Amino acid sequence: MAVAIRLSRGGAKKRPYYRIVVADSRSARDGKYLEQIGTYNPMLPKDSGERVKLNEDRARHWLSVGAKPSDRVHRFLDAAGILERAPRNNPKKAEPGEAAKERAEEKAAKIAEAEEAAKAAAEEANAPAEEAATEDAPAEEAAAEEATEDKGE
Repeated sequence: MAVAIRLSRGGAKKRPYYRIVVADSRSARDGKYLEQIGTYNPMLPKDSGERVKLNEDRARHWLSVGAKPSDRVHRFLDAAGILERAPRNNPKKAEPGEAAKERAEEKAAKIAEAEEAAKAAAEEANAPAEEAATEDAPAEEAAAEEATEDKGE
């Protein structure tokens, strides 16, 4: 018989409450268990002492006779200093999926097209203004020369 230390769910809908139990690994999640060794209330804040209650003596006993903890219970045991847990490294965890990457590429392409269209529109708007500015420049220079001549007289 393979023995597991795992969570058994209780509580109402959207209000979970878990028992930390020692059970046969083949039994149902919320089914028959050998012994309850603690509780876990995820609705409480993370810094609350009431969030995880664990009978450390019984946990050590079941580990010594070969019980295997689930990943979540292993974390609780590590926090309590009962069983060391090696940290895992998953570098792809934050990487978006293929569909999200495709959407991001499409969005970037649309933004680039919009920027190019805006630049083209700005250049078209500036081109006649520049031509008008170059035509107005001699007239402005002449007006400035006349102004200086008027002052000199």
